[in-house]
Amino acid sequence: MRRQCLCAIVVLAIASAAPAAEFNRSSLPITQPPFKGKIGLTPAESTKDFPAQVAAPKGAPNVLVILTDDVGFGASSTFGGPIPTPTFERLARSGLRYNQFHTTALCSPTRAALITGRNHHRVSTGVIMEAGVGYPGYNTLVRKSCGTIGQILKYNGYNTSWFGKNHNVPDWQSSQAGPFDLWPTGLGFEYFYGFVGGDTNQWAPALTENTRPIEPPANDPDYNFDVDMANRAIAWMRMQNAVAPDKPFFCYYATGTAHAPHHAPKEWIDKFKGKFDQGWDQVRAETLARQKKLGVVPEGTRLTERSEGIAAWDSLNDKEKELYARMMEVYAAALAHADHQFGRIIDAIKESGELDNTLIIYIQGDNGASAEGSAQGLLNEMTFFNNIEVPFDTVYEQRAELGGPMAFNHYPIGWAHAMDSPFQWTKQVASHFGGTRNGMVISWPSKIKEAGRVCPQFHHVIDIAPTILEAAGLPAPESIDGVTQEPMDGVSLAYTFTEPKAESKRTTQYFEMFANRAIYDNGWVACTKPPIAPWVSVADPVDIVEGYEWELYNISEDFSESNNVASQHPDKLRGLQRLFYIEAVKNDVLPLDNSKVERLDVTNRPSLTRGRDEFTYYDGMTRIPEGSAPDMKNKSFGITAVVEVPEGGAEGLLMTQGGRFCGLGLYLLESKPVFVYNLADVERYRVESPQPLGPGEHVVTLDFRYDGGGVGKGGVATLSVDGSEVASKQLPRTIGYRMSLDETLDIGEDTGTPVSEDYQVPFKFTGEIDKVTIKISDHELTDEQLHEYRQQQVKAALSR
Repeated sequence: MRRQCLCAIVVLAIASAAPAAEFNRSSLPITQPPFKGKIGLTPAESTKDFPAQVAAPKGAPNVLVILTDDVGFGASSTFGGPIPTPTFERLARSGLRYNQFHTTALCSPTRAALITGRNHHRVSTGVIMEAGVGYPGYNTLVRKSCGTIGQILKYNGYNTSWFGKNHNVPDWQSSQAGPFDLWPTGLGFEYFYGFVGGDTNQWAPALTENTRPIEPPANDPDYNFDVDMANRAIAWMRMQNAVAPDKPFFCYYATGTAHAPHHAPKEWIDKFKGKFDQGWDQVRAETLARQKKLGVVPEGTRLTERSEGIAAWDSLNDKEKELYARMMEVYAAALAHADHQFGRIIDAIKESGELDNTLIIYIQGDNGASAEGSAQGLLNEMTFFNNIEVPFDTVYEQRAELGGPMAFNHYPIGWAHAMDSPFQWTKQVASHFGGTRNGMVISWPSKIKEAGRVCPQFHHVIDIAPTILEAAGLPAPESIDGVTQEPMDGVSLAYTFTEPKAESKRTTQYFEMFANRAIYDNGWVACTKPPIAPWVSVADPVDIVEGYEWELYNISEDFSESNNVASQHPDKLRGLQRLFYIEAVKNDVLPLDNSKVERLDVTNRPSLTRGRDEFTYYDGMTRIPEGSAPDMKNKSFGITAVVEVPEGGAEGLLMTQGGRFCGLGLYLLESKPVFVYNLADVERYRVESPQPLGPGEHVVTLDFRYDGGGVGKGGVATLSVDGSEVASKQLPRTIGYRMSLDETLDIGEDTGTPVSEDYQVPFKFTGEIDKVTIKISDHELTDEQLHEYRQQQVKAALSR
């Protein structure tokens, strides 16, 4: 009787639970539904019930978002450009082309807006990660109240992945110490394979898998990151389809191409030989003619004037034309090669039978084409970021290296302007469409019936996340991980899938980058004229308010912004100016700041190194990014390595930061201590001991005494062994702003590319390293202080 009563009580308690409802997708993660079975005293008296597994809505599509880098509206053949992009065209035939789609004019901000559906300042990404400063719109810390499309889809039953470029980790959080909540795996992407930062070397990328640094094959002449990334993405998709064919996937595929460095296999570069000999002015005219024929611009569209500071092609001499045409051939090869890899991915989806129900959003560029290559192009992009001039003849003499592993090249500003045809200006310039207008294609064969059409609606990258949610049948959540969510700023483009010519659902959009600003409202654009060209890295200050002239365009009649009508409509201009500042206050755009290179200095942001003047590292510590490493720029420093040299000698890296295109390194070469300071591959200063180290323990020290007096000045580098000076050299100048964009500080071996051509990576040290100490001094060191420091280091090392 007692047993029966107990059973009745248990069953009654379970039976009284409310029945499970359909998934409540407004709060993520979705709460586990109540148990619907029966609990008895024994399994025989009980009924099993597993909680229902979270599943995407029935029929929810797979989603593939492709985003290229630094590709203007007028680059791809799909939008009338000179570079063949057959995969882009293939998707345009099965989908829709959007000719009034916009980005933010810079990479990190566009990417933050894309994955959150919010304006870039609202998610604290008003600039790139390496330029973050302490204001709400610019601190680079995406708020938890602005969850990502990755989080939403993952919590709603999707498998999620991110391949390629991740330029959304704060500069001081990109090391192995984390935190990792703003890395892809912390933003809802279950798998990440790519690189963290603004750009990377296609031949020697700084790879990361999830949060773990990994290395590409060392010295493999056939390795190429675009190919590797496509292989990984195809393998990931195939695995998802093989193991869980009913579960949709979301793949965010963000190639580093065609950001500098422009790298491509030689056979692809050779395909474009002679294709750009006519020059950028003629290419612009040819592009506009094709754009009109394709219907991606209205018939009456006019070509805008060449931006001030860009030379006419006919004014160049023969050597300049030869070099610049070659640079464009390399760029074209890089983009065409990347598009070919996208085609392999599309083929793999088709082979799996999933293409009809895969929503593919292919955005050609995260901003306009980049004019950071200067008037004559760059052999090494790091020279731009450090304001270092390189003679034309130096670049010309090395033109055969362009596109290969010995160059970190970028094309001239004339080509950037041509790739933005028919618009004015380029990347960084958010005030004009040359910086913000990018071609986009959306393909979804099972849902888009009027394929091949051009959609003229005005839209923005913040509209991508809402589009994916509507396609998947999912709401924007009210809460994620217990944090109330801010509304998305974006509006879905899904209405265009069935109404390609419908009126745009986006009527207003602000733009701002480096104080270049604009406001779109119902067919009108008010914008500032850039007082500083984007290819100028350091310039005299310009007043934020008084130094900017405003322009006005009626883009419903003037597609390319070729006719400034500010003087004819002063009241309209004033009204739009007022609207801009309303939007600026609402979206955390203020304070406006037009500084650029100055903000790249790591001292502008939180730091794992601030307040420390001594750092100790051990053998095998590698891939420490610049934002988390000792700052050895514009100051005195010392590097001390305590090593054991075996019988027969030793060689290898003791410490390096950076690589082939900018950096410094201390190593043994045939047992001789060597220090190399690589000034952006323009100069390499070398200090070398005349004698090799004998067997036993030694203390190798490099002291650098900075001259002071400004940024990037020189100093004296002194090499010592066991406290005695063995070599010294005056370095005329040093790196002032940024040592590297993708290479790191390494101990005991070298990752990425070598800082000196003395060796090949990884060049692991063949002796033993006890430790490496880096000492930083913000002031000039006297001879007495240097001597005392060396003796202290030797004494400390030998008293272990």
